[in-house]
Amino acid sequence: MTLVTLPEPARLKPPDVVALGAHGMRTRPVRAVLSALGIAIGVAAMVAVLAIPASGAQALHDRLAALGPNLLTAGPGQTLFGDNATLPDDAVAMAKRIAPVRAAAGTGTTSASVRRSDKIAPDDTSGLAVYAARPDLLGVLNGKVRTGAFLATGNQNYPVTVLGSQAAARLGIDHIDPARPPQVLIGTQWFTVVGILSPMPLAPEIERSALVGWDVAKRLLGFDGHPSTVYVRADESQVDGVRSVLAATLNPQAPNEVQVRRPSDALAAQKLTDTTYNALFLGLGGVALLVGGVGVANTMVISVLERRREIGLRRALGATKRQIRGQFLAESVLLSGLGGLAGVLTGVLVTAGYALSQGWPAVLPAGALAGGVGVAALVGAVAGAYPAVRAARLAPTRALA
Repeated sequence: MTLVTLPEPARLKPPDVVALGAHGMRTRPVRAVLSALGIAIGVAAMVAVLAIPASGAQALHDRLAALGPNLLTAGPGQTLFGDNATLPDDAVAMAKRIAPVRAAAGTGTTSASVRRSDKIAPDDTSGLAVYAARPDLLGVLNGKVRTGAFLATGNQNYPVTVLGSQAAARLGIDHIDPARPPQVLIGTQWFTVVGILSPMPLAPEIERSALVGWDVAKRLLGFDGHPSTVYVRADESQVDGVRSVLAATLNPQAPNEVQVRRPSDALAAQKLTDTTYNALFLGLGGVALLVGGVGVANTMVISVLERRREIGLRRALGATKRQIRGQFLAESVLLSGLGGLAGVLTGVLVTAGYALSQGWPAVLPAGALAGGVGVAALVGAVAGAYPAVRAARLAPTRALA
């Protein structure tokens, strides 16, 4: 009796395994697309949730870098008896004496209202205020004049005004014609509008105000000369130190009556509030990814049931359990990986579109992009493990019966 020794089954190379895995997808393209769709939706949601806040954070960083995170503001608080406090007349000069302070300027609140016409009731203020200011204010705030000019030393005692961006919009003034400049009624006096400012995110109170000269405010508007807000620019490395001594410097007798703020902190806090729900949306993306994985697993189980004869024939021709297992596992990973790639591309498009609509730079974290495809492939491996093992356990005779 002669024993016949069967040759060892050849090992499949990685390209062969990928080709076998893609075979099942090519024969059932509609099912493959629908299965990968759930993975794509989940990955797209996760990429967008990570990339959009990153884009917003970069936009905030760029804005703060342009406006300057080294701006501090100080204003009067309340006395121990609950009355409104006031800052000393020389508060701005005192602030300039702090060594790390680069520049300082102040504004003073007046009780006057600004109106477009005398036909409007005096108590209809449209939410606008009138502040006394000096020419150095614009430089301290890093502000820009959109049209016209800012207050100058030569017109401090004349009835001229500069409008903030929102104030100009509410008063219906969008440009300055040097030949016929517009006029507004401040209190009972007509003022000529000489300039309109660009938006100032770090000083929103300026955006909603009309600025007049310090001297003319005293002469025509009953201004008492006490600054209501002091703006301070300090060395960026010394901002915290200046903040700690600013109150005592402006009002040595009652530092507790001075409120010191850093406007950039408010913008950062606002951004933190805007991203509060990121974790929730990330969780929803994970749920969508999980549902997609269940869909892939279901597709692979059905595929094993439908391809029993193929499995039996391959086993009869010498394919090992390991090769059958690798075929179906490769198909599952390939299916999920393609879904993950489609999800990453969708997330990139969503992020780019949203960032463009908001005027933000599109920031795409490399970890989110690579992780999207990697997580999708991992989900595919987990989802395809059971169907692959089930396919490998089919006996050739039973599969062909």
